[in-house]
Amino acid sequence: MFDPKVFILLTPVLLLALTVHEFSHGLVAYLLGDPTPKLAKRLSLNPIKHLDFFGTLTLFITQAIGWAKPVPINPNYFKNPWRDMALVSIAGPLSNILLAFIFGFLFHLFYGLNLNYSSFVISQPLALMCFLGIKINLGLAIFNLLPIPPLDGSKVIVKFLPKTWRFNYLRLEMFGFIFILILAITGVLSKFIYPILNWLTNLILGITSIGSI
Repeated sequence: MFDPKVFILLTPVLLLALTVHEFSHGLVAYLLGDPTPKLAKRLSLNPIKHLDFFGTLTLFITQAIGWAKPVPINPNYFKNPWRDMALVSIAGPLSNILLAFIFGFLFHLFYGLNLNYSSFVISQPLALMCFLGIKINLGLAIFNLLPIPPLDGSKVIVKFLPKTWRFNYLRLEMFGFIFILILAITGVLSKFIYPILNWLTNLILGITSIGSI
């Protein structure tokens, strides 16, 4: 059921998660010597430059599964292409995990203010927004870490495969999106992601509660 209040709170969190994810890919690639993200004007925190319509819509609907427009990367600029591509790929999910922790600390801050009745009207929706921020960022990280080409996880795991397997594995990218779509439609993807998502959400809430009000 559509809840306009949740939609309003969800929108900035979702845009931040997608933007930081793609920006992190581009920044690490640039730091490793690839000027392509900068030339493509993707070293930006402007959400419009990173959004993919269907990926964003999917993330709105599922609050766990989604994607942004990939940042163009040219591995030919890297000194160690396989290693550096793995670093670039892991940067996106790691940035989302970091954001989830930040939202966790902010959640406890605003939730603590709820105990003060005069602050409740402002702090209660902010606490909810932070809770959504935890789930959105963790969901995005978990989904993108799946070792299915073209997701980030595939570009990390390929570094550890025998060299004779690497290119054949990455060629599966042309079928990967179809495979992901089948998993999503059949519900297999959500059955895998949501238990991990709920466990990690509770873990971060527990860790970030230390020292909270």
